[in-house]
Amino acid sequence: MTNKQQTTNNEQRALIARWFGGTMPWRQSRPPSTPMRADGLAEVLRRLALPLAVLSAFLFTMLVLLTTDAPPLEAFRIMLFDAFSTPIKRADTIMLAVPLLLCAAGLTLTFGVGLYNLGIEGQMALGAVFAMLPLRLLPGLPPPLLWGIALVCGALGGMLWALVAALLKRYAHVSEIFAGLGLNFLATGITLYLVFGPWKRPGVASMSGTEPLPRELWLPTLEGLRLAPIAPVIALVALALVWFGMERTRWGLAVRAVGLNAAAARRLGVPADRRLIEAMGACGALAGIAGTLQVLAVFHALIPNISSGIGLLALLIVLLVQSRPAWLLPVVLLFAVFMVGSIRLPLALNIDSSISGVLQGALVLFALAARGLAHR
Repeated sequence: MTNKQQTTNNEQRALIARWFGGTMPWRQSRPPSTPMRADGLAEVLRRLALPLAVLSAFLFTMLVLLTTDAPPLEAFRIMLFDAFSTPIKRADTIMLAVPLLLCAAGLTLTFGVGLYNLGIEGQMALGAVFAMLPLRLLPGLPPPLLWGIALVCGALGGMLWALVAALLKRYAHVSEIFAGLGLNFLATGITLYLVFGPWKRPGVASMSGTEPLPRELWLPTLEGLRLAPIAPVIALVALALVWFGMERTRWGLAVRAVGLNAAAARRLGVPADRRLIEAMGACGALAGIAGTLQVLAVFHALIPNISSGIGLLALLIVLLVQSRPAWLLPVVLLFAVFMVGSIRLPLALNIDSSISGVLQGALVLFALAARGLAHR
């Protein structure tokens, strides 16, 4: 048995033993053939993996910038600090981080149970569609009540869309990756149909979306800013619940046990299929809330690209932090800073703002590569 197999087996036994509230009778012993020096070197490599990945990502992005004769240091300075230059940009950074944090928190659950929920973009879009139903049908209700109904409907829409992928995985043996991608296209089609069809603006179908919501239905914002204070509060509460559920409850322990080895978890009495469906549903609900906040606090309408690629960016963040909820908030804020700061690049340096995506993608790629090399 290899070192990696021995470690994996020990982790699985420990996790399942904790699920039953027992003790761990197995000891993690080092195989006799493994020298201490090799273990020490592996530990050093693991500690250096993340710093080396960050350095490699910045060097790679610097090379990309140099090929276009752009000044790398000035570009990095703008991306890192321009988001803090004015109150408006700070508010925009927070409002971008809100749906990103909600989606990343939800993906922590599905990654924990061993599922790659690539359908989160569609879940976000369906959440926005479901949220629009009460906003259009019940405009006479008091705004606070209507906001609450819209959030519940949005969560329900995202959850139902995620459950479709989960049920296809469970009963039809369709990979959640392919099911999610297909459902993304279907959700986009539904959104486009509504924007250009039944919900189009009077007399014209516009890419800018449906008719804007009445002003009184917008979430309240700080004066002179586009920051709705309730939005980051909702995102932080959701993150706290995910952290508590995954780290401090038996439910979270069962989710992680299924993610480690679903077959072994089933043999020891863990309801693996139920946990899989619950994790997908919870992730979809959080994505649906993210879509609802995009409607209520950002666009104030349903637009064709309501998800704006936020779900896919959240996937990169969860890969980068290895599904650890405690690291989500700082990394989400960092990615939001990159995106808001890069908006000024075309004006300041004649560089397209998509360079921030290069840096973000390079961070994830080099982090995964560094961890793989360290494990070897």
